[in-house]
Amino acid sequence: MFIDTHCHLDASEFNDDRQAVITRAEQAGVGQIVIPAIGRCNFSTVRQLAHSFAGGYYALGIHPLFVAQAADEDLEILAQEVARSLNDPRFVAIGEIGLDFFVKDLVQGPLRERQEYFYQQQLKLAREHHLPVLLHVRRSQDVILKYLRRYNGVGGIAHAFNGSDQQADHFVDLGFALGFGGAMTFTRANQIRRLASRLPLSNMVLETDSPDIPPAWLHDAHPRNTPEQIPAIAQVLAQLRELPVQDIAQTTGATARRVLPRLPAFPASSTA
Repeated sequence: MFIDTHCHLDASEFNDDRQAVITRAEQAGVGQIVIPAIGRCNFSTVRQLAHSFAGGYYALGIHPLFVAQAADEDLEILAQEVARSLNDPRFVAIGEIGLDFFVKDLVQGPLRERQEYFYQQQLKLAREHHLPVLLHVRRSQDVILKYLRRYNGVGGIAHAFNGSDQQADHFVDLGFALGFGGAMTFTRANQIRRLASRLPLSNMVLETDSPDIPPAWLHDAHPRNTPEQIPAIAQVLAQLRELPVQDIAQTTGATARRVLPRLPAFPASSTA
């Protein structure tokens, strides 16, 4: 069984065929899909979607790209929703949270400060409830790490990791797994592929970030990414590491369950 640890299955790109996408993923051997929230607007959506099929799980958080539109009270609502979800076996993490220093308008001034404020508050929430986090880390690795050291004890997944070897080691030392997906499938992605080859496999998980970051074979003709791509992404990782793909599935699955301890060994029954 494969696990897609990061898939925005609620995105509008799936409105026309969401159930077919889920079915194809299941048929491809993707037994579990983690659906992160991006803000107050989709807390209930990701929860309901996760409950609609056997392998669905969800995270609740406020994405750094959406903090500009978020109100301070959204953090209070998030805290209430997290408390409400603690007894829900489909709820696995706080996420997607983090920092984005790639988008120019968010890098300096009040919006950067707001990003960092929301990030800190959500780390506090995660630590309070002993929950892992799903991290958005885009050109912000060192600042992300600074706050993780401040709120020591919070672990999880550094999603779509694209930092240096040293930064990768720092995340691992803090108890994080690193997420690898479509970007790794491009032969020109030298840094990501080197990391994928070098890091202990026990510190890696698979993801798609669907509908974004499509793998190389979809990039031109079919720009939408889907969770059914996970086995083929795993095959690329297997080739880079010269291992059977079964080893990739087994070890990355075990790692996903280690860093997301609420994720069960087997999918739950559908409650739709």
